[in-house]
Amino acid sequence: MSLTCIIPARYHSTRFPGKLLAVAQGKTVLQRTFESALKCPLFNSVYVATDHEAIRNHILDLGGNVLWTSSNPINGTERLIEALRLYPSLQKTPYLFLLQGDHPCTSSKTLGAIASALIENPDAQVSTGVFPIQDPEEFFSPHTVKCVFTKAGKALYFSRSPIPYHREGNPLNAFGHLGIYCYRTNFLETYARVPTTPLQKEEDLEQLKILESGYHIQVARVDEKTPSVDIPSDLEKLEEYLCSRM
Repeated sequence: MSLTCIIPARYHSTRFPGKLLAVAQGKTVLQRTFESALKCPLFNSVYVATDHEAIRNHILDLGGNVLWTSSNPINGTERLIEALRLYPSLQKTPYLFLLQGDHPCTSSKTLGAIASALIENPDAQVSTGVFPIQDPEEFFSPHTVKCVFTKAGKALYFSRSPIPYHREGNPLNAFGHLGIYCYRTNFLETYARVPTTPLQKEEDLEQLKILESGYHIQVARVDEKTPSVDIPSDLEKLEEYLCSRM
């Protein structure tokens, strides 16, 4: 099996510019993400795709490989598609794994579960991860994307709204979305040709374009929900998480 991991790394985040180079416990957010990917035995190679010199130089200093892309992509999948077009050698791998640069502590177990969900389900074009929601506040927050899926793990819908609806008001069976994907490489050009869909636009969720167009996303249920860094206060949460593991 040939599986390549690409970490899209954009510097100019709207809510937290430069967040990937922010330091937590002596390492940048991006360095932690990069090192997490290197620990996963399923990945044959790991690249960081970026359009910013500071990020490129940082990864090169760490001895990593960089894919230089433009500033045009608006999300990680678009940057992945651009890298695929700019670097034809990537087309030789059947699977491309997209690990967001702001997920610094994702375990090899979780990465492997997401990759295996695609490899073991030939009808799926994409796989992703979900985690059980324990906090009702998180369930009702639009910042936590929720996912519902079949018994076989086929995604039915993703939403910023609290789904599924709970008549008793106690969300004991709800799952949040990790925002990490594994793609069949030959599906990415198909994805690129699909126009923006109504639900994708309404919810501002790129994965809905896949479902609305009739394609299959396979879901891997994982136990962990490690911190991601979206806003400045998340850096403090990351520090707390790292301290709790020491």
